[in-house]
Amino acid sequence: MEKSYLKIKDIYAVLWGAKSDKLYIYVHGKKGNKEDAELFAEKAAAKGFQVLSFDIPGHGDRTEEQYPYVPWNGARDLDIIGEYARSGWDEVSLCAVSIGAYFSLLAYGEVFLRKCLFLSPILNMELLIQNMMKWFNVDEETLREKQEIPTPMDETLSWDYYRYVRENPITKWNVPTAILYGSQDGLTERKTAEGFAERFSCKLTVLEGGGHWFQTKRELTFLSRWLDEQI
Repeated sequence: MEKSYLKIKDIYAVLWGAKSDKLYIYVHGKKGNKEDAELFAEKAAAKGFQVLSFDIPGHGDRTEEQYPYVPWNGARDLDIIGEYARSGWDEVSLCAVSIGAYFSLLAYGEVFLRKCLFLSPILNMELLIQNMMKWFNVDEETLREKQEIPTPMDETLSWDYYRYVRENPITKWNVPTAILYGSQDGLTERKTAEGFAERFSCKLTVLEGGGHWFQTKRELTFLSRWLDEQI
């Protein structure tokens, strides 16, 4: 499969597949990188799509940048990628994983896309942060005073992050969307996934027993079939 590396402003990216007027933007999750799109790109290319993947802030080739891995930077990058995609392709769709889906919700709430695929999306970041605060016995006042509190989850609770999330709720999503969700997802509650799907008329597929990261043979087989159906 054809693959070319490029840089879109300050963002490292990969364009996969033979020339087409149809494109998927692929947004990876935490600890991933632009190369994670390979499986998806192979399936999309077989159906006539190109795929544009990129490193979100603090990931891949951007780990040395002084550009924090925070939602306002993630949304900014998606704005840049989206503008680039719309300038070069007639039809643009989206596939996003985990926090990549959350960044996409921030950036593309009022942007026209042909279709969207979400894998294990974080759909309510405010609730996730509140849950983490409960898990580690941190209240809002303490977080406000200390500004940042490390946790055993390799996540740092941040007051600025939490405040941004509360001030930027997801209120619009007009893209035809299919969601794949594992019932044992520890980051997004099932009622959150079901509520989001109902609110925004999304097609929700639940893999019973599946986790947040699809990595077992069963999960990967299910994911592969789901992608074949949805792309």
